[in-house]
Amino acid sequence: MKKNEVLRKKILIIRFSSIGDIVLTTPVVRCLAAQMPDAEIHYLSKSAYKILLESNSAIHKIHVLDKHPIWKAAELKAENFDLVIDLHNNLRTAMIKAVLGITAYSFPKLNVEKFMRVYFGSNQLPNIHIVDRYLSTVENLGVHNDGLGLDYFIPKQDVVDTLAHFQLLPQQYYTWAIGAQHFTKRLPNEQIIKAIQQVELPVVLLGGKEDISNANIITKAIGNKCVNACGTLNLNQSASVVQQSKRLFTNDTGLMHIGAALKVPITSFWGNTLPEFGMTPYYGNADLSYKTVENNNLSCRPCSKIGFNACPKGHFNCMTALEIPATDLIQA
Repeated sequence: MKKNEVLRKKILIIRFSSIGDIVLTTPVVRCLAAQMPDAEIHYLSKSAYKILLESNSAIHKIHVLDKHPIWKAAELKAENFDLVIDLHNNLRTAMIKAVLGITAYSFPKLNVEKFMRVYFGSNQLPNIHIVDRYLSTVENLGVHNDGLGLDYFIPKQDVVDTLAHFQLLPQQYYTWAIGAQHFTKRLPNEQIIKAIQQVELPVVLLGGKEDISNANIITKAIGNKCVNACGTLNLNQSASVVQQSKRLFTNDTGLMHIGAALKVPITSFWGNTLPEFGMTPYYGNADLSYKTVENNNLSCRPCSKIGFNACPKGHFNCMTALEIPATDLIQA
């Protein structure tokens, strides 16, 4: 399909979840809007992630998956879309595409390659970041990577005055995203405490309400050098605090990708998952680098492409035995 054939198309992008994955799709949104300026771009996601999309001016309308995919597709049919860009590519999106009955492009998930890597140790994964795989979905439209990295837009009302809130000036503190969706992706409290003891600047702990108890343990051990902001900020406010920090320390989680979108230097800690799955911090062509800290001396790693609520082997050495030298904490 040639570019001039789709200039006035109405396009539906689909990505249901999660925080990081949706942020990683933002280059597709931006490149479509810039390189197909007459296209009308809609985005379908879950209601919990609407906050990630609301301030993106390139999106004309946000749709929420609030019912069974087939019934949602029947509702979407009234929009008369010309094209679907499926960046989730699962059974639910297949139902929606079948009902809409229009041209659809779906991104390659590499499920077989990930399965072979996790369960057989056979690495057939291409050395391609997931952002580039998302963008490959629209290359037939003549859309290419502009090299500008990820997008994250913080509404004015959610910009945090860090001096008023935490008595900390911008660039005079670090942030640490202590949570993760799965236990086996989360650096243990003991490791976080040891790491914070190695840095000179104060550290603001970020996370949801589910992270408050762990944050309390960490702040009790560290003292005034550590600020517990877990459960007190919405996602945009957390992003604002990250944006103003000198560096973000984080597990393999959504806030890592938000930090990359905001062009913040990052040190990321990897447990049961691997950076080679293509989900490392993505800065585009920006002159920024990041540190990944992982234990490469374990035959049982990776044990999953996502994560578990407990270590399948019972030892959790991918995190508990992780060596974290000070140079990995403060240098890019």
